Amino acid sequence: MRVIGEIRYSRDHLWVRVDEDGFATIGISDYLQELLGEISAFSLPDEGEELVKDENFSIIETPEGRLELVAPISGEVSEVNEELLESPELANEEPYNEGWLIRIENLLESEFDELLTLEEYEEYLQEELEEEEALEED
Repeated sequence: MRVIGEIRYSRDHLWVRVDEDGFATIGISDYLQELLGEISAFSLPDEGEELVKDENFSIIETPEGRLELVAPISGEVSEVNEELLESPELANEEPYNEGWLIRIENLLESEFDELLTLEEYEEYLQEELEEEEALEED
């Protein structure tokens, strides 16, 4: 069962929220934007393009380099955040609001259900941070 407005997360630090109209909005998590630092540009798919789960769909550019984003779910791109393309810092300032990336339609509910809940994502982040600390101690 899907709760309207519920946010789910991928292990690649993207969030997905299904809205009342059945469309899904995708963005980067606060953790990822913090990890990347200043975001200088985005490359996003065009409206009408098919998104395929686990395939690259976007590139984030920072002063330190580029990061390819992997689609957390499949669907058809129905809207691209044009404002974000003009002002990429929105992803740093408002990752869950004005800094969203794209909206998609025709998503598979089963793929959404496979994403992490907030509690599961917090546990995953904690494990990741503990692994990083262990590596730093070696």
